[in-house]
Amino acid sequence: MAFANEIRHIEVGFWAKFRELRANFADRAQRRRVFRTTVTELNSLSSRELNDLGINPSQIRSIAFEAAYGK
Repeated sequence: MAFANEIRHIEVGFWAKFRELRANFADRAQRRRVFRTTVTELNSLSSRELNDLGINPSQIRSIAFEAAYGK
């Protein structure tokens, strides 16, 4: 009979918290970048182009939020 063991290394302490904080910061920065880029690109479209896409100018921020955060 064969057994398989999986050993996971769980980090604790200051450096683990620091790495987690840094990863969260990078993720948040990337999401903000997606939001800003989406808003900028949609704002650069003319009213006619937005209308062709079925987007009202008042929806731009909510569309960008959904693109960045998926909510």
